Amino acid sequence: MESFDQRPDPEKILEQIHAHQKQSMGKLKIFFGYAAGVGKTYAMLDDAQDRYRGGMDVVVGYIEPHTRPETMQKLHGLPVILPKTVSYRDIELKEFDLDEALKRKPELILVDELAHTNAEGERNKKRYQDIEELLAAGIDVYTTVNVQHMESLNDVVENITKIKIQETVPDYIFDRAEEIKLVDIEPEELLRRFEGGKIYRPDRAENALQNFFTRENMRLLREISLRCTADKISYENQNERSLSDKMANTKMLVCFGSSPSSAKCIRWTARAAEAFHASWVALYVENTESEHLTPEQQKTIRANIDLAEKLGAEIVNLTGHDIAVVISEYAKLSGITNIVIGKSRNKKTLKNLFDIDFEDKLISLLPSIEIHIIPGTAVKRNYKKPYKKSRNKVFHFSLVDCVKSFSILVFATLLSFGLRRFDIMNQNIIMVYIFSVLLISRVTEGYVYGIISSVISVLTFNFFFTEPYFTLDAIQSSYSLTFIVMLLVALITSTLTVRIKSEARLAVKREHRTEVLYEINKKLLATRDLDKIVSLMNDYVVRLFERSIVFFTVDPEQGENGVVMQAANDINASVLNSPDEKAVAHWVFLNQKRAGAGTDTLMGAAAFYMPIISQGRVLAVWGISCAKEELDHNARLFLRMIASQVAMALERQRLSDEQRNIMVESEKEKMRSTLLRAISHDLRTPLAGILGASSVIRENKRGLDEATRDSLIANIQEESQWLIRMVENLLSVTRINENASNLVMSPEAAEEVVGEAVSRIKLRFPRREIIVHVPDEFLEVPMDGTLIVQVIMNLLENAIKYSPDNSSVEINLEKEGKCAKFEVLDRGKGISNEDFPYLFTSNKPSDNKIADASRGMGIGLSICKTIINAHRGKLEVENRNGGGAVFCFTLPLKGSE
Repeated sequence: MESFDQRPDPEKILEQIHAHQKQSMGKLKIFFGYAAGVGKTYAMLDDAQDRYRGGMDVVVGYIEPHTRPETMQKLHGLPVILPKTVSYRDIELKEFDLDEALKRKPELILVDELAHTNAEGERNKKRYQDIEELLAAGIDVYTTVNVQHMESLNDVVENITKIKIQETVPDYIFDRAEEIKLVDIEPEELLRRFEGGKIYRPDRAENALQNFFTRENMRLLREISLRCTADKISYENQNERSLSDKMANTKMLVCFGSSPSSAKCIRWTARAAEAFHASWVALYVENTESEHLTPEQQKTIRANIDLAEKLGAEIVNLTGHDIAVVISEYAKLSGITNIVIGKSRNKKTLKNLFDIDFEDKLISLLPSIEIHIIPGTAVKRNYKKPYKKSRNKVFHFSLVDCVKSFSILVFATLLSFGLRRFDIMNQNIIMVYIFSVLLISRVTEGYVYGIISSVISVLTFNFFFTEPYFTLDAIQSSYSLTFIVMLLVALITSTLTVRIKSEARLAVKREHRTEVLYEINKKLLATRDLDKIVSLMNDYVVRLFERSIVFFTVDPEQGENGVVMQAANDINASVLNSPDEKAVAHWVFLNQKRAGAGTDTLMGAAAFYMPIISQGRVLAVWGISCAKEELDHNARLFLRMIASQVAMALERQRLSDEQRNIMVESEKEKMRSTLLRAISHDLRTPLAGILGASSVIRENKRGLDEATRDSLIANIQEESQWLIRMVENLLSVTRINENASNLVMSPEAAEEVVGEAVSRIKLRFPRREIIVHVPDEFLEVPMDGTLIVQVIMNLLENAIKYSPDNSSVEINLEKEGKCAKFEVLDRGKGISNEDFPYLFTSNKPSDNKIADASRGMGIGLSICKTIINAHRGKLEVENRNGGGAVFCFTLPLKGSE
């Protein structure tokens, strides 16, 4: 029990691992303020000067060229990396030189303006991504940022200042900072500095004072900055383990779509999750209208997904017609405690006049879950246009559908004339027209043909089948109600049919996606070996996306190319292994983030690169060609689902390889122990004989007769030769590496190997008869010839040793299936039943024999078995009829593997 009480605490081990990871990363210090001009850059340079005087390697990476002389004076004496010049629209821009900073690799680097957007064509779109690369390289970074640039506070700041801030920084950058230093001055002092022209030029300062830099705005922004800093300090002071209950009991869900107001909901949820230290999910539900989204709406959805990812959300994509039902079912299954939705003032139309409001339906479905409704901004005109465009896609014109509709209506009219000839009542004719509308809705696309057919069917019925005939007037007043009911039934039937068709398409799409994932998972479970896994996934991705793919299982920085599979419609897939593309893949390996086409990093790449991550480490990186167009959000989500399956397969293969290596190491250690046990006695016996014989000769030089002296000398010579043979055996055994595949094997003639072993053993035992049987067929076996000769010699020596002197020893070679079979037979006593289990272990328990009673067989049968196993062969032994033993081993023939 004491050993169990002293076990290491798993939580402490995890903390040590995280601490080690943090030590390998650079540290980030943010100088934080509520507005420009509070003194962030000045404070950063002042701190850097202290570090530089203390002997630290400090470099200025980039300082915004302000017109404030007191700030620029602080640069004096500090080493500076010159900014690089970038041409953009005939303008020369100065940008931070990231490559030079990584090459220089100082202890501390200063990079001003964390929220800055880099010029087009740079590796990263945002400067905070440059800083992440510096931190990953182990470089400490000082930087500056204002509160209005915090992503989750973007809407709050916009409501205060009425100005949309375009340059923002994800909150996780703020959270990962080791230290936040708040640089604060009174708003009145800041405004006086503005008025004195110490921050902006007089013409620019006057405009800023009238818009952003008002006294009320500055006070509110200062309050927000103080609160953010206080929250950061409060969070760091709390015990992380005490937060685990909160994290387990609170889980938030935000629903987003193509509406611009969804971004506000996402930011609000991020702030709330941060306040409660809770996990949160961003959910997007695809329905029938998702098929008709305009490019602007799809772009908005992608932007919302990117925003949620930057703020730390888990992205979930579901499909279904009734969005409220889908959300409620997911919330029940996932343990959601709070749901955040947006609310806009939508005008009532004929379509949604009788519909229950979305939020009311969600509350009725989830009475025990808190629903947070975030009011949306007024719908702008540029958001109405996509809606009209999406309607036009539904009401599209098709000549084929027009012909179908017209043909069905003509057939229904002709059938109705036939029914009237048989005096069938008009109610049945009405059913014929309703059925024709249902059929038209089924065989055409969109709502328009069903609606128009509903109106035409009513008019046709009135024209041909109501009195007075061939007019649009009806004598009977009851027909007015009949026409209305007929029109409503036809319209509802048409609408429901179109909806069912759309839901069927979604169901097929969802089923196909699920089936593909299931098939991939099943194939991956049955696939072993890394190369086969890569080949399988490349084949699936090329077929699913019809794009070329490159799969890197190791960092291309090590000089290896990725595995490329070319799509049928891509003639330039080789570019995926070009140096530029491999540099992008290398960046993804280092930073564990997506990059390439369609991202904010290395946007000029020819492919979209995604890391396959498991247990916090990158197992592989694959790139999907974007030569024709970028991947849309649906393709990226599907690719992410596939990547999770691949990650499990690669992790399983990695663990399998590690387990195999452990087993090899174990076998290697077992072989070493067996070898030591086998030779310990064998070395002692001949050395004792040599020592005894030499001592007798030395002590009795003149007292020994010639025959005795010759016998002792011959004994010394024999024992020395035996030791030499053992040393040769040991040297041969050391050639076996920990992995059998490292053996240097070449095709050898099996009968020549047998002949070599027999000729060498004849020199040692010239008087013993050895009978050799070899087949007429030529047998070529891949082997390490020296080791196999040693095995045969040891088996022959063992047979000679344990058989009578007047008996013969046989060695047979024959072909058995796809293997060469070697047999060594003797006429000794055979092997006892108690010795069989321990024959190849050299470790028989309760062995009462005297250690020096007899000399062993050199490297032992256990080492022979190890050599044969290393050749992927098999060594067996059995007793021979009539007495004796048969040692048999098989080796695969050439071409049988």
